[in-house]
Amino acid sequence: MAEQDALEEGISLYNRMNYTGALSFFLSLPPESGADPVDLAYYLGLCYAKLKRYDDAMIYLEQVVTGFSGDSASLGTQGEAAVKKTPESDRLLQCRYLLAIIYSMTGRQQLADFELNNLMQSGYKTASLYASFAYSAWEKGDSATCISYYEKALEADENNPTALNGLGYVLASQNKDLAKALSYCKKALSLAPDSAACLDSIGWVYYKMGLYSQARKYLEQAKRKDSQNEVISKHLYEAEQVDQ
Repeated sequence: MAEQDALEEGISLYNRMNYTGALSFFLSLPPESGADPVDLAYYLGLCYAKLKRYDDAMIYLEQVVTGFSGDSASLGTQGEAAVKKTPESDRLLQCRYLLAIIYSMTGRQQLADFELNNLMQSGYKTASLYASFAYSAWEKGDSATCISYYEKALEADENNPTALNGLGYVLASQNKDLAKALSYCKKALSLAPDSAACLDSIGWVYYKMGLYSQARKYLEQAKRKDSQNEVISKHLYEAEQVDQ
């Protein structure tokens, strides 16, 4: 109880989405605070991830994964039957998933695949996990596997915006069933109307359909929301070249 009390103020800040404040609190805790090192590493990892300081997040999330002992440490390596549903196992799965995402985002694809496979073996077969596998396959140029995983994601959750958007984008990029691609992307955008990725995807579908004015409309919105995104900039440039 004392260990949790030591973290309580920082957890409250984190839950209120004050990630900078929470991070400062956790970093300022003295060694004699009584906080459990694994608990502290967990919250530090979450804060750094929220603040997009991914290299720092990896350090602490990896500490959590390696900090489990006994049955918990083997979670994800002995198959679905080995999983014991506890708060600790949930936390371990969460950290593995975050690490997979961060590894993928920072170009460490082998490490990302390792964590994703561990999660799959543990029985953690969520829409988000399938969507992550799909993205990994797309990055490797394997569009067939990518589409298959996005379809599995939608079987797990038909309203998952990441899977809907991803599948629509991939179909459009492959010039496959553009009407279906548009339907997926429209549904994704309805679920995540402020998403630059969803705006970009629907714009890209319209571009592939030859509806260039519509394409520019959505791609310009995407650009305003994420001006540094190179893919969005490239899509908008291509749409501008033909819509003159």
